[in-house]
Amino acid sequence: MPSHAKSSLEAGLVALKQGNYQTAIAQLEPIASSQSNGTASLQAQVGLVMAYARTGEVSQAIAISQNLIESNNPQVQEWATRALEHLTKRKKRDRESKNVETGFVAFENSTPDSSLNSPSVTPPVTPTSEEKPEVEVIETKSDDIPAMVPLPKLKATVATPLPPPTAPLNGFMGSVTRTQAKLFGVIYWRQAQRAKAWQPLRKPKLIPLRLLTAGTFIALFWVMREILKFAMGFINLTLVKLPYLEPLQLLYSNPTKLLLTVLVILIAVSPWLLDLLLAKLYGQREFSKDVLNGHSREAVRVLQRCCQQRHWPLPKLRILPIAAPIILTYGSLPRNARIVVSQGLLEQLADDEIAIIYATQLGHIAHWDFAVMSLLLLVTLPIYKLYQRISELADKISGKVWRWPVTIVASLVYGIWGLLTGTGLWLSRLRLYYSDRVASEITGNPNALIRALLKISIGIAADIQKEEHTSWQLESLNVLTPVSHQQSLSLGTIASNLSFESFLKWDTANPYRQWFTINNSHPLMGDRIERLCKIARHWHLDTELHFASEPSRVKRQSFLLQIAPWLGIPLGILFAALVWLTWQLAFALKFLNLKWIYEDWSFITGCLLIGFSVGTVMRINSFFPDIKSPTVQTDDYLPNLLADPSALPIDSVSVRLVGKLLGRQGTSNSLAQDLILQSSAGLVKLHHISWLGQSVNHQDLIGRQIIVTGWFRRGATPWIDIQTLETQSGKTIHSPHPIWSTFLAVAAQALGAYVFLTG
Repeated sequence: MPSHAKSSLEAGLVALKQGNYQTAIAQLEPIASSQSNGTASLQAQVGLVMAYARTGEVSQAIAISQNLIESNNPQVQEWATRALEHLTKRKKRDRESKNVETGFVAFENSTPDSSLNSPSVTPPVTPTSEEKPEVEVIETKSDDIPAMVPLPKLKATVATPLPPPTAPLNGFMGSVTRTQAKLFGVIYWRQAQRAKAWQPLRKPKLIPLRLLTAGTFIALFWVMREILKFAMGFINLTLVKLPYLEPLQLLYSNPTKLLLTVLVILIAVSPWLLDLLLAKLYGQREFSKDVLNGHSREAVRVLQRCCQQRHWPLPKLRILPIAAPIILTYGSLPRNARIVVSQGLLEQLADDEIAIIYATQLGHIAHWDFAVMSLLLLVTLPIYKLYQRISELADKISGKVWRWPVTIVASLVYGIWGLLTGTGLWLSRLRLYYSDRVASEITGNPNALIRALLKISIGIAADIQKEEHTSWQLESLNVLTPVSHQQSLSLGTIASNLSFESFLKWDTANPYRQWFTINNSHPLMGDRIERLCKIARHWHLDTELHFASEPSRVKRQSFLLQIAPWLGIPLGILFAALVWLTWQLAFALKFLNLKWIYEDWSFITGCLLIGFSVGTVMRINSFFPDIKSPTVQTDDYLPNLLADPSALPIDSVSVRLVGKLLGRQGTSNSLAQDLILQSSAGLVKLHHISWLGQSVNHQDLIGRQIIVTGWFRRGATPWIDIQTLETQSGKTIHSPHPIWSTFLAVAAQALGAYVFLTG
């Protein structure tokens, strides 16, 4: 191939990756029309199909696909056939009015090819001025991954994340290698097959799920009762302090029976109340079975067959006009269950993937866990909306003196929402394992569920990148969705730099991984997919992902140091027991009489605080080592950090990453709960602690290019503890994590010593 043609091809592919579709078309058209360039012409035509599809010129893309079908290369023919199928569907959908069918207006920010079913594209990679592209022919190494066309392999390190189209072609690169697919901006899927005939799985033990469902209700009731009792006591205390006012006797009564009665009633009426709430807050509307049939015929068949077998009426279908792919189920009984899907999920998943995601919701109904989760959503949704309204009110107040009290109230309301939501975290995690199993058994297609979960992660991450913050809907509905928005951040954007298997190896191989999911709303994605792979292998199916069985080597000492503050608590109990025995012995021997100090046993609390403090102090130096320039890792090394299956959060890796700061602006992010770095390697969660007196606030930097220096931690959700945030203009924000940890340790030590000595 002539050098000028090679450079044009490379430039066109890079432009396609960056989203400069018109530039890509201009570079690729001459090569595509040339008969002398052979494989380069095929590559250019494939690139043109993608570029034309994304610019809305579907007819042009169809014409080139028809030309590729006549190619002598069988892999090219297969690829073009799939592309033509989806492009034809796209053109047909463009002619039909979706507004008539669903009553929704198309999203204003949708890309031209938003109706094509597939995962989102990955961030583009641009070659540096010093590194020139090289051509690499990728040969076939297995029957299920045949090579198609050798593509330029770009050794790139500098990247600008591309706002991804909502849905490139599903299975579009089904015949190319994973590396080649990434160069086109799509993700390779193996399209592992489903079972044509399968035996039922062994019946799972439902006792843990039943107990946890009941325990979640009890925990929610207990937390609400304590919050209510505190509020009642605070109101009466305030009335006592104020002149001319008397406390209300009603607020001195025990609210237990009344609250229990109210919660039972709320469970019974939750379907209708949630209908009203979701319709008013998020625009939920009815969704007909016929419209669902247009997106996934199998989904309708699955719903009908399953409900007939169990003698259920068909669940009422609802839809949310949200671009992020989510689905949730609520109700109190199978006969009044509702399944709510987002527009984004229907557009980004294939037919069989939509069907099995609906099947997972039938699993929630079958196991009855959806009733308690409906109550949890009904209780927390109004509180979250109150937090949103108060935050918006605070943003409208110009004076800082008046804004601070409103900001504090908003933060307290957010804390209450988080506390109530936390009562359902364990159930939210466990129930997904059961629903995945039910869905696999209903459809015989665990591989489709693997693809669906990964595509949902990609779609959620794409929505966060597009909106440049985590939307209200994603956060408030998170506990009921199949994939968490936080676990989607890195997982949904890493595919251009790292395979899913490499990223998820931590979830399957790290021996201490489950300890880091205690405060997570969803199970580890790798662990979840590995269980689905076991089901597929049980039915003698190839699996969508292949995990290596190599065990991870983690030093036990590292894990013990990681949990040192919590190990200090049982050690504090041991110390309290030793103190008690010592004083009892001294009192019995009439050597020392201090028994009167410890008769109320409150000294045990002091010992617990002292133990926690000692553990925290032991961990500080390892958790926050000095950041030195020679050891700081940059964006290029981030994929390696994410792929290390033996890493623990205590393995503090100093990093210095460049990217765009994403997150909600204003009062709604005053606690820095929504700070995300959009780097060339993907999205990474940031942890920041505000420092009083700083002239620059972290909210002022949202939407700007920044340099983050801090400590990278690999846990269930990868994150970075910030040391500094710097802008190009020189503004710097410090995040005093070590100082606050030291302050916490000293405060716990002082309080523990006071309680210990005073009894």
